[in-house]
Amino acid sequence: MILCRDNLATTSTLGKRILDVPSLLDIMDQDTAQTLFKEGAIFVFLDVPVGTEFGIDYNSWNVGPEFRGVKMIPAGLHFVYYSACNKEGQTAPRTGFFYNFRKKEIVVRKWNRLLEDIDPDIDVRGDMLQKFHDNKEEMDRYLGAYPYENYKKWVSLSSCMSESLVEKLQPENGKILSVSEFISESSDTASRKKANDNQPDKSFIEPTSAREAESQLPQMKVQPGTFIRFTELPKKRYPEGSTPAEITKCSMDSTYILETLLKENLNSIEKDLLGEVQFSFICFLIGQVFDGFDQWKKLVHLLCSSESALTNHTQLFLDFIGVLYFQVHEIPEDFFVDIVSQSNFLTTTLQEFFSNVDCSSADQSLKRKCRKFKEHLTSKFRWDFDSEPDEYAPVVVETN
Repeated sequence: MILCRDNLATTSTLGKRILDVPSLLDIMDQDTAQTLFKEGAIFVFLDVPVGTEFGIDYNSWNVGPEFRGVKMIPAGLHFVYYSACNKEGQTAPRTGFFYNFRKKEIVVRKWNRLLEDIDPDIDVRGDMLQKFHDNKEEMDRYLGAYPYENYKKWVSLSSCMSESLVEKLQPENGKILSVSEFISESSDTASRKKANDNQPDKSFIEPTSAREAESQLPQMKVQPGTFIRFTELPKKRYPEGSTPAEITKCSMDSTYILETLLKENLNSIEKDLLGEVQFSFICFLIGQVFDGFDQWKKLVHLLCSSESALTNHTQLFLDFIGVLYFQVHEIPEDFFVDIVSQSNFLTTTLQEFFSNVDCSSADQSLKRKCRKFKEHLTSKFRWDFDSEPDEYAPVVVETN
């Protein structure tokens, strides 16, 4: 998702002390700078080729020749990512991982030039890690400072995410890949000859349908342990034994799916649902994983269409509005427009949400916050939530 990079990345060169403590004093008070310098974590990244794109949270750079990592990282959950870069300046697909930094922690990783990735066989611990602690002052001049001016923005995008939730959702190998890794089947002369012999002796016939074309594509399987383990939404929309009227109601109101999801998949922890909304959004916006956008849309639509749940989950929806408030400011307004229907996913979904809240017996605090959010979006983005969607608009029938 290269289109996201210009919207989220700052551009500077790490490794030449561009971002050291004195420069940070211009954007934060001296006490905060000194506290971060003493208490902040350090991410040491060795042997990274010059020009490699490296980022943490909402900031990315092309590294310089003296780059050794980042210092003054506030304790907590962060997203680290990188992309190899060739001589022409073209970057490889992005790879990233979440890490929960502790106070004063030093985390060391080493680049493998052959793999163009972090070396999986080097684990810096014990006496070797102690050497980095002992040489902390000497190493300091090779470390860029964490850009604290964007820290509040990062917190607003990740406030509901916990370390345990990230561990549950991220791939088993711990890496967030912007491009899926597929299994490459081995072949030899005999297997290639057999495959060629099995081919029909006739010229290629162009497929006449999408299904036929799809059937001619090679069967690709994602490498085990590399896919994000997003929570699957329940497929059953209504309880067993429902009457036709109840089935119809559940088709329009997603509360049954929401309640089932919370109970069976999230141990009734509402914050984890919002945490996954944030996790999927970050995977898309910063990790450049399109599946993250797809999961985000599913969860947002689920919450916006759960009308009956508004009265029983007040805090969930109060926090949900807060989560959306920060997210909608980070991507272009027209990004959500469907090229087929020319409809904006977010405006149509939020229109349903605002209508549900307005017509429900929800808590007044939720109604007030929802109304302010709607007014804010209307004022800032000029989104229209009051016009009736085309699919619900009355049809004019001409008579002779």
